[in-house]
Amino acid sequence: MNTPVVIGISSIQQKGSYDDLDEALILMEKAAQKAISDSTNPNIVNYIDQIQIPKGFWKYRDPGKWIAKRNGMKSAKTTVTKIGVLQQNLINTACKDIVDGKINASLIIGGEARYKKIQALKENKVFVETELNTNPDYYVKADHDLQTQDERDELGLMAVGYYAILETAYRAQKKLSIQEHKEKISKLYEVFSKIAKENPDGWLDKSLAANEIIEASKSNPLQALPYNKFHCTSWNVNQSSAIIICSENLANNLRIPLSKRVYPLASSESNHMIAPIQRPHLSKSYGLDLAVKFIKDTCRKNSIEPNLYELYSCFPIAVQMFSDSLGLSESQNKTVTGGMSFAGGPLNNYMIHSTVKMLSKIRSDHSNIGLVTGVSGMMTKQALALWSKKPLIDFITKDVTKEAKLKEAPVQMSEELEGMATIIGYTIFKDNNGELKAVIYSEDSKKKRKVLISYDNEILKSMGEEEWVGKNIKFKGKHLVS
Repeated sequence: MNTPVVIGISSIQQKGSYDDLDEALILMEKAAQKAISDSTNPNIVNYIDQIQIPKGFWKYRDPGKWIAKRNGMKSAKTTVTKIGVLQQNLINTACKDIVDGKINASLIIGGEARYKKIQALKENKVFVETELNTNPDYYVKADHDLQTQDERDELGLMAVGYYAILETAYRAQKKLSIQEHKEKISKLYEVFSKIAKENPDGWLDKSLAANEIIEASKSNPLQALPYNKFHCTSWNVNQSSAIIICSENLANNLRIPLSKRVYPLASSESNHMIAPIQRPHLSKSYGLDLAVKFIKDTCRKNSIEPNLYELYSCFPIAVQMFSDSLGLSESQNKTVTGGMSFAGGPLNNYMIHSTVKMLSKIRSDHSNIGLVTGVSGMMTKQALALWSKKPLIDFITKDVTKEAKLKEAPVQMSEELEGMATIIGYTIFKDNNGELKAVIYSEDSKKKRKVLISYDNEILKSMGEEEWVGKNIKFKGKHLVS
């Protein structure tokens, strides 16, 4: 049987001083070794044909070859997946290759060591990273840019500003006042922090009350209105995770205990690329809805009912968009990790961590059926994965990208140099000079999109106190003038 099954999982987390911490390469090797040990049969290394690693902040060309050589994985081909590719895509690739008989087993690893870099600065030490100059067998990267040049010019490459603009559009869509919205997302993240505190793999040492999250403070500074630090993913961590997937036949031959096995049931992904400013609806995604529909239809047809959820949580808007599309209630728990702000959000491999946590929950209670979601880019691409202790159905996966493209086309950018426009989303943050700046997504009189900015103190103050989404304004060049 070429049924894909997870047989080994691991998570590693490190805190302490610089000398107590490993670089990402060592963290990933330790996670791989721990997953091999978790499988109960070290001979699995003889069957690992594929090592997939999502690219992180590290500079290594190919950690996979280094890990393979040191750990007896002689037949493994290596892949490094760059930022902009869904992390679930690595799991889907492994499962499909197993089903098609192309490989026996796949090792998927992710890891970051930014906390060690920070400790180096604090302790006045030099951070040294092992130099690996050999290329992987395969590179996988996104086909398109994640933003327009206009967006990059004003928001840079940091994700928080883009997500904050989507959040204000969502707030207006839900007809929430600024205060109601602040309370909603802060109460949501209060619950997340409590779950993270009880998670032994979580980064947070204590839970936070909503009133500690809701307002900006010295320990919770503004990142991009309406987001403070505790609303945002925390990637300054030393964390690594690993997953080993193989065929049911191989698991049987290696006598992997049934207690270790967890099965992927279904997965869906949308890789439809539209820059944030050009999306017809800033706080809604056709690709997401199509990917969710496939999972919900699969569950309905096969009488499968998920009871555990891990909604991708880089920022609150991601949680809310997934929750709305899935039709989850306000009271439904939406994380098993505690979320990326509190459990830790290593840049490009958090979904590996959250999947490992979900699989451990399923192992501990066989009645659990888990749904894990993922995002790439600025809420650009979305993925969902359904997991169970038993192979309730043959693994199925669907890429809804082509269908999403037919339903959702990018809105054209405006070429108008001055005139009237309507605000569809905005944020405020400190620019590179430390000066507060508003970045505004707008729609001109021809329904084309334009990125505007403002440094006007009165406008900035008003934007923080009253809703500006939906307001008609004048612009000249790229500046909001009234």
